[in-house]
Amino acid sequence: MTGAHYISVILPLKLEWEPCYALPDGTDPGQVGRGDRVKVMFANREYSGVISATGITPDTDPGKIKPILYLEKDMEKIFPEEIELWRKVADYYLCTVGEVYKAAYPYGKINLEEARAAAKSKVRERREKLLESIRGKISRLEVRLEKKKALLAKARKKSVKEGYAEDISEIEAEIGRAREALEAAGRSGLNGTDDNSSIDAPGITLSDAQNKAYSATQAGFKARKPVLLHGVTGSGKTEIYMKLAHNALSRNRNVLYLVPEIALSRQLEDRLYEYFGERLMVFHSAESAASKRNVAERIRTSSEGYIVLGTRSSLFLPHHDLGLIIVDEEHDNSYKQDSPAPRYNGRDTALILHQIHGCDIILGSATPSLEELYNCQAGRHVLVELKERYHGSESSDIEIIDTKAERRKRGMNGNFSRKLIDHMNRALEQGGQIMILRSRRAWAPVMQCDSCGEIVKCPHCNVSLSYHKDGRMVCHYCGHSDRYTGGCSKCTGTLISLGAGTQKIEEEAAALFPKARIARLDSDTAQNKAFETKTIEGFAKGEIDILIGTQIVTKGFDFSNLTLVAVIAADALLGMQDFRADEKAFQLLEQFRGRCGRRDRKGLFVIQTSQPEHPVYKKIADNEPAGLNAGLMQERKDFNFPPFSRIVEIIVKDTYEDRAERMAQRLGRTLRNIFDPDGSPVLGSPVTGPYPPVVSKIADQHIRTIRISLKKDRNLSTGKKAIKEAVRDFEKSQKYDGHIMINVDPS
Repeated sequence: MTGAHYISVILPLKLEWEPCYALPDGTDPGQVGRGDRVKVMFANREYSGVISATGITPDTDPGKIKPILYLEKDMEKIFPEEIELWRKVADYYLCTVGEVYKAAYPYGKINLEEARAAAKSKVRERREKLLESIRGKISRLEVRLEKKKALLAKARKKSVKEGYAEDISEIEAEIGRAREALEAAGRSGLNGTDDNSSIDAPGITLSDAQNKAYSATQAGFKARKPVLLHGVTGSGKTEIYMKLAHNALSRNRNVLYLVPEIALSRQLEDRLYEYFGERLMVFHSAESAASKRNVAERIRTSSEGYIVLGTRSSLFLPHHDLGLIIVDEEHDNSYKQDSPAPRYNGRDTALILHQIHGCDIILGSATPSLEELYNCQAGRHVLVELKERYHGSESSDIEIIDTKAERRKRGMNGNFSRKLIDHMNRALEQGGQIMILRSRRAWAPVMQCDSCGEIVKCPHCNVSLSYHKDGRMVCHYCGHSDRYTGGCSKCTGTLISLGAGTQKIEEEAAALFPKARIARLDSDTAQNKAFETKTIEGFAKGEIDILIGTQIVTKGFDFSNLTLVAVIAADALLGMQDFRADEKAFQLLEQFRGRCGRRDRKGLFVIQTSQPEHPVYKKIADNEPAGLNAGLMQERKDFNFPPFSRIVEIIVKDTYEDRAERMAQRLGRTLRNIFDPDGSPVLGSPVTGPYPPVVSKIADQHIRTIRISLKKDRNLSTGKKAIKEAVRDFEKSQKYDGHIMINVDPS
């Protein structure tokens, strides 16, 4: 091709190189640049690629270089910051740039008119929902106001007739606050229209403690450091986030607000929309393709400040002029993607994005990860503490109930102890609400034959099938489902249930509290977006008395009338084969504890356990999170676990168990030779395994895991590259492509 101009192209494939293509004759090279989209042929298939460089010199015979098919002028150009993010993520997580590109742009061409129509429909739906919410708020405040007036009249009567000293001024102040909230809600856009104008919202008022935390955060930003906001549950971290976001938008800078799960974004959406109006955009996997495409287009072309509320995938949107990144609940495991590549952590990728854009970043949590606490201790990040609850309420009381002791004295009724039943009755009598956590869904997690002892297992995974009340036996790993017959397939004996899932807990609760309104929220019911939203809103409005659920209910929800939270079979949270098990259990329990007693009523947190002396429970009961964290940190240091090292897992999967074991053993020997302390620059990097994980077969794939612990020193990058090269060479030499995965910083 005479006088051809050559470009390199990123394709959405697992390629260790970026293919070279030629521009067709007659194409003006000056009209083609980095980030442009092109259609090309690769391995006899068409792909949409991204130009990563122009004017390159080919390292192969020019006669073998194919021309691009055409420029995709109707597709958006990729910003340089996006490509830089892809490269950094690929480098850190030991994958290819093409795999990151594929994750960042999973959707193809979508009719923009359809996308815009979907966006307008979303605006109308959001506005109507907001107005309904405000009207409901006003109604509840009016009822509360009347109650306070009656209480005040009663107190005054007592003080006159009986000389009873009542804190009347506090009641009057509460009434004043209720009136102010009522007036503020009334100003919040009840006369709104259906156009795109934002709804005026009341200003953000911070308490003294919040103002101190806000000022300390600003000081951290001025020092150009990430800030960890360690705020106890109910301390009002969201108000600080909103004020920081407002400041960024006022400077015409954009904001990315990350949450770990969709359920949290749904609760936050209405609150943020009330304040930021149409500047708010929402992005997560449950949104339609048209809606996501519209958000990407709006971000790319926005000349005014925007705020995106999203889950981890929103990191790969075409951000520009970022002024602030908020990572809420930074400790949450949901930020980590396990499959497919890139197997990235949203929190850590947000820190990479912050470096690229030079913007501020705040990471918030009531139970910070040890990694973040370590970063603060090392001086890399700034720790800001917020120890007071926003409404001044005290932390919930804690009661640990020993279920073994209760069973000995016949103090259990099914899965509920009589002590817990008494607490629940008392809470319901006082008009409070209750939330019950059980970490297993279904009716029974295990079914066993009472004759031969056989446990019903999934034919595709080495886990038991769970019994669901609709008559199905379901695998919660691969989704396999069988009809429940009640009989053993081996000896025709009767199947009996072992343990209890959320369905059974719901059934028992309905029998114990027949007058209570009960609902269940787990991954079975939450598959229906409308049901999940209706359940959360119903509980917030007081239309549900008892909510039973899995870990979904422990997230950052704010329910004003929730006075009792309880954990059934809490020990299931501790029985994980994971060095992070205690940390995860503590975080989940402490987060759940924080859901109750958020206003003027002190809450109660009940833990039912057969291990009441476990240190996690003891530290929670003694209100010593710092002591537990210090102990866990020392333990990590002693055993060279993160945050004092970097762990890389190599996972081998194969349909044949013997081949999985054989190949994993060979790869393990290869890695040990590389990381031998006598001949490697990465000294003292132990290789463990291969070993089968707890669940060693999923969806007919047998699994073996090799774990490498790398020191966090100047040789870290060299060690990671050595792992990637070793795996790549092993795949080629053994002709074993497609069976090996690399997972950096496994959760």
